[in-house]
Order: sequence, then C-alpha cells, then structure tokens
Amino acid sequence: MTDRNIRVESAKGHAVEDQHVEIVERKGIGHPDSICDGVAEEVSRALARTYLDRFGKPLHFNTDETQLVAGTSAPAFGGGEMLEPIYLLIVGRATKEYDGERIPAETIALRTAREYLDEQFPYLDVGSDISVDVKLGEGSGDLQEVFDEDGRAVPMANDTSYGVGHAPLTETEKIVYNTERRLNTTYAGDNPHIGQDIKVMGKREDDHIDVTVAVAMVDQFVDGLDDYREAVEDVKAYVEELASEFTDREVTVHVNTADQYEEGAIYLTTTGLSAEQGDDGSVGRGNRANGLITPNRPMSMEATSGKNPINHIGKIYNLLSTEIAESVVEDVDGIRQLQVRLLSQIGRPIDQPHIADTLVVTEDDVDLADIHDDIEAAVDEELRNVTDITQRVVDGELSTF
Repeated sequence: MTDRNIRVESAKGHAVEDQHVEIVERKGIGHPDSICDGVAEEVSRALARTYLDRFGKPLHFNTDETQLVAGTSAPAFGGGEMLEPIYLLIVGRATKEYDGERIPAETIALRTAREYLDEQFPYLDVGSDISVDVKLGEGSGDLQEVFDEDGRAVPMANDTSYGVGHAPLTETEKIVYNTERRLNTTYAGDNPHIGQDIKVMGKREDDHIDVTVAVAMVDQFVDGLDDYREAVEDVKAYVEELASEFTDREVTVHVNTADQYEEGAIYLTTTGLSAEQGDDGSVGRGNRANGLITPNRPMSMEATSGKNPINHIGKIYNLLSTEIAESVVEDVDGIRQLQVRLLSQIGRPIDQPHIADTLVVTEDDVDLADIHDDIEAAVDEELRNVTDITQRVVDGELSTF
C-alpha cells in the first residue's frame, strides 16, 4: 500500500478511439506559438544549466510569457524579401544575483534564443528578419525543498494546479503527430521548398479520417505556379502513404486548402514561416505537453514551455502525467485507454500530489479489479521518482510541445 492519494477507477463512456467524432491538432515547430514555446523552453534550460553549474543548485526563473509579433514580407517566385522584421520578446523572471554574484541572465537568454532560431529555421536571417528582445524581472532566488525518506531533495509545489496526460495515442493522434514531425525532418531534408511552419488538423468521423495540412512553401525554391502545385501534390501523396502506416481506415488528405490558384493567392513565404506576414504567437497557445491539441480529452491550460522544471507544477505535472500514462500502459496489460490527472497543493512536496486520479478503459475481456493494484503501484513508482523529470528536462530529453 502507498501513502500517496492515488485513485484508480473505470472511466465512464467510450474510449476516444470508439467515439463517433474525434478532432486532433498539431502546430508544427515553425508555427508562431511553437516558436515562442521553443525559444522559451530553450532559454529555460540554459538558465537552469547556468544556475546548476555556478551554484550547484537550481534558482528561481520562468520564461513562459514569451511573445511574438509578426513581421511583413513580400514573397515572390524565385525569392522575395522581408519588409518588416518579426519581433520576439522573451518575458519572465530570473535570478540575476545570488550569494554576492551577478548572473548575466538576459545575456544568456538573448544568446540562447538566437542560437535556437539559427538552428531551427534555416531560411530566417536572425540578424535582419527577426528582432529578439528580452525583459526578465528579478526572480526570488532559492527554491524551497524538503527531503524524502531516502534523503533526496523534493521541491515544494509552487502552486495549486493540475496536469493531465493520456495513453495510448489513437490512430488519428499518431497520424497528426507524425505528419508534422516527418514533413519537418525526413521530407524537408530532400525537399527544401518545405518551410518549418506546418499545421496539421485531423478529423475522424466514424471510420473516415480527414487530414488537413497547411504547409508554408519557401519562395526561393519555387519557380512558378506549376512548381507550387506540384509541391502541394507531392506533400499530399507523402501524407497519404504515411497515414497508411497507422490505420486501415479510409484517409483523405487535404493540403493548403485556402489556396486560390486563379487569383494567385497561395501559401508562399520567404522564411518558411507565417510569422513573416501577420501571424502572432504566444507561449502556451499551441500544443500541450504531449505535442498535440486534443479536444476529445481533458487538457490543462497551463503553458508547459518556459516554466522552471524544479517546482513549477504547470510544467512538471503535465510532463509527469503523460509519462505516467505511457509507462502504465506499457507495463500493465489489458488497458485500452488511460487518463491521469495530477493535482498539486501549494507548499506540498511535488511527489505527494493532492490527488493522482487515474481513469481506465480496459479491454473487453479484462476486469479493472484484476489490474487495479498493478496500476496503483506503477503510478506510485513514477511519483516516487518525480525529481527525475527535472534533470531530463534540463538535458533536453523531454519535449514540452
């Protein structure tokens, strides 16, 4: 038996895979909201590493209010130009002085953000296409810790809040997630006209799945309208083949559906990003911690990216609930769907949630009573090792969006 407040019960209703309508979205790495998520998280990691290297301990910081204001561009076949730069403002708090030593937190943030943008967006000139600014208020220094029975430091929750995770992914979720990731990696490597701003929306209606993909095309690699139309058709064929890896259901793929060829209105960009022309962004408005937006499932509205990974529940419990769900489904046979909700209470050790609520849909031939104790034990083990999340985030092993 555990002394943690863990509940395991049967979920009411159908598993998402069995519902008549399912909607799933993913905003790709180049979406304005994802740009903010990515920069905020990379700066967060850099600050965490700095504090650990200099003082051997984490100090207070958050960069989860980062904002993007779109620029203006004039794309053209063969190559256009930026007219007004994108503006990115890194906003949050950081410890700038500790134990008598000044810490160049804003300098670290600026350098890290520019390096991230350079690495992720090859068609964006960080020197001219985007202006990066930083405004970090003063953090509060030390983070409170307690110690568990093994003598490990366990931080106190900074807030009364919650995180939500689920597993396994449905077929539609797998298609949506992998469509964006593969287009932005494997496919883009052989097709430089593909920009990084890719948004994917999946709709399953009974056994028919529609996948709508918006792909920013890079103008310098597109010679004319025929080239553009061919690029769109190639993406469509690629996604159709990809979808067949994850489902036997009928799948219809739609690409750049707002295009109006007769008027010359197409998704052509200079940087591969919609942020160059009117699309603003903010941390936390895009993907949840598992990389998806899933209106068929409960979700936390907390922004995961940019929050400190030590005691900020909005980050830790969203990541941990997802990790718990995936781990339990892998370790315990007979689970069709599992949802985990973790609620904190401010000032309480983060390995002792106010409640860990687990809702389970079992396979038809499995009774929850037969696997109840296994699920509870698996959840308890993950909670006992909650501080592992911090190091994995700092090391870049866990994605927050």
